[in-house]
Amino acid sequence: ALSVALVLFACCTSTFSVFRGSLSYSLPAGNTNGASTRVSSPPPSMRSFAQMASTLRRSYTPNTGGLSSRRSLKAWLPESRSRGFRSVAAAANTEGSAGPTASSAKPERKKRVISGVQPTGVVHLGNYLGAIKQWVDNQDEMENFFFIVDLHAITVPHTPKELKKSVIQTAALYLACGIDPEKSKIFVQSHVPAHAELTWLLNCATPLNWLERMIQFKEKARKQGENVSVGLLDYPVLMASDILLYQVDLVPVGEDQRQHLELTRDIARRFNDQFCKGNQAKKLRGTSRPVFKEPEALLAKGGARIMSLQDGTNKMSKSAPSDLSRINLLDTPDEIRDKIKRCKTDAIKGLEYGNPDRPEATNLLNIYSSATSRPVEDLLSEVEGKSWGEFKPILADALVEQLKPIRERYHEVMKDPEQLASVLEDGATAANEIASQTVKWTKDAMGFTSLAEMRKSIEKVAA
Repeated sequence: ALSVALVLFACCTSTFSVFRGSLSYSLPAGNTNGASTRVSSPPPSMRSFAQMASTLRRSYTPNTGGLSSRRSLKAWLPESRSRGFRSVAAAANTEGSAGPTASSAKPERKKRVISGVQPTGVVHLGNYLGAIKQWVDNQDEMENFFFIVDLHAITVPHTPKELKKSVIQTAALYLACGIDPEKSKIFVQSHVPAHAELTWLLNCATPLNWLERMIQFKEKARKQGENVSVGLLDYPVLMASDILLYQVDLVPVGEDQRQHLELTRDIARRFNDQFCKGNQAKKLRGTSRPVFKEPEALLAKGGARIMSLQDGTNKMSKSAPSDLSRINLLDTPDEIRDKIKRCKTDAIKGLEYGNPDRPEATNLLNIYSSATSRPVEDLLSEVEGKSWGEFKPILADALVEQLKPIRERYHEVMKDPEQLASVLEDGATAANEIASQTVKWTKDAMGFTSLAEMRKSIEKVAA
């Protein structure tokens, strides 16, 4: 083995000194997705040496004292003479590799997720525990797009001045709750025009009766009476556009939103079947590939729904008329204590969990569990014998302590408007890049012609 190495060294040292580092070529970088690494490239005569080195590498093993790697080759050569071998040894090692290894395997693509919160009023405890906290917990594992859904906010009567304020507050609270702009894109829905454009395109492919049977529309329409808007009826199509624009894999949803996600999947499937199949579609677009990906539901991990402080059978909501029904993330300690003190309870002594006749007891125990990060079962042994007058101050103190860092961080974020604006601008830029491509695919499938393609299309029709 040593003799072979010395012969090769004697034959090639002078040639390496001429060609070392003079040319370059690309080798696949095992830890990147389609990227490549630039290394010194030998001319044709040197490539034969690379092949020989590769053969040596495969032929000799550590058990026979052979030169089985670049490291062992370098060990036999002076440092000044070994530099020229490094690039070729790298090529030999790459050529000699058999099958994927831990270092060459492509990293698994992160699944893409999108979700958002309406800027109607201040974000409350239910929003935080049911959605935002889940986003924060998962942001290292996913490719995330989190947005402020201001287009949805105008489907019900609103005050323009309050909408502006709420959008900014919601964006700042995203950061205060722990969403990291380095890991997640944060943007405002209306800053990406494709949301509105795709909604119209999908409107024309969605049957009206699909929208009329949506449960949330029926409930809200009853409350608004004759003032109900077309926007409220069309709300689910806008939600479908929000999701389908970004070709997402997963959508975080609660049980009350499953119907909307199923509608999104139905719309995507109908569109793909109608516009993306057959020879005609292939002639029009050059491909019959579906435009939209059908997303799956990402259900919240553990935890229970947070209900209203005034009615344990209804979820905590921004739209509830009484502010006493919710704990807002920006409530002061005194406001939190006052709301807990005045929240609805029953006349039964002691606390119990899961009794359908005592929904308020179950709800307050769920809130206490989330505030202390302890299972309800563990807490019951401590508080089940207490009266409401004894338990409420304990719950209030736990909530004050839980929300204190969020409130403090929010005020820090608001002291730096430039940074917040920069985060939203970067997020909108990233979102627009993906969304505009999806809209183009959609319009191509439906037969629209872009301005850039118009001349070519006119010539084709004229011919």
